Amino acid sequence: MKPTEKHLSICIADDHPIVVDGLCEILRANEMIKIMGVAYDGEALINFVKQQSVDIVILDINMPKMNGIQCTRWIKEHRPEIKVLVLTMYPERVLADQLLRAGADGCLLKSRGSKDLVDAIERVGSGKSYFDWITDFATETAGTATYKLSEREVEIIRQVIAGKTSREISEKLFISEETVKTHRKNVFKKLGIHHVTELVTFAINNGIT
Repeated sequence: MKPTEKHLSICIADDHPIVVDGLCEILRANEMIKIMGVAYDGEALINFVKQQSVDIVILDINMPKMNGIQCTRWIKEHRPEIKVLVLTMYPERVLADQLLRAGADGCLLKSRGSKDLVDAIERVGSGKSYFDWITDFATETAGTATYKLSEREVEIIRQVIAGKTSREISEKLFISEETVKTHRKNVFKKLGIHHVTELVTFAINNGIT
């Protein structure tokens, strides 16, 4: 960044303190970037930007209370002047597509280096978009392929994260309640999860909405 350019004020949001600390250390080395605050969940981020203006929000896609996509939508609706750069460790193309629809200004894989991060911040800060590494994102819904979920199991996931009970799902899909419970049990076993919150995270990360 050229010395004549203004400082970029930044807020960082990630639910892993060690990630936040690492990002802060990287960015504080750049005299043109000023970190104004950090948040460890989506609600804390929204509360921060309600009270304070920043140029760019750097956020993780997977956070508690409000995920990165939800936060992006809120910011773009209520504070559209704030740029949003999303960091993710999930290279699924469907995520990039969802972020584009939500209005994100940029997206970067966490596997990229510090130089790429600074480049992305400078690009977004200048009013441009940053999706330079979007070709790294798989076009196939990698998660569902990896875990070999059937179409019926994917539909069960959609219904569960929508808050439907097993009985409501059985009525909607015209199958027995026991069949629904069996599908649900198989899904949890395949994914190695135990709670609906984990299922919601998997669904978001793999574009199952």
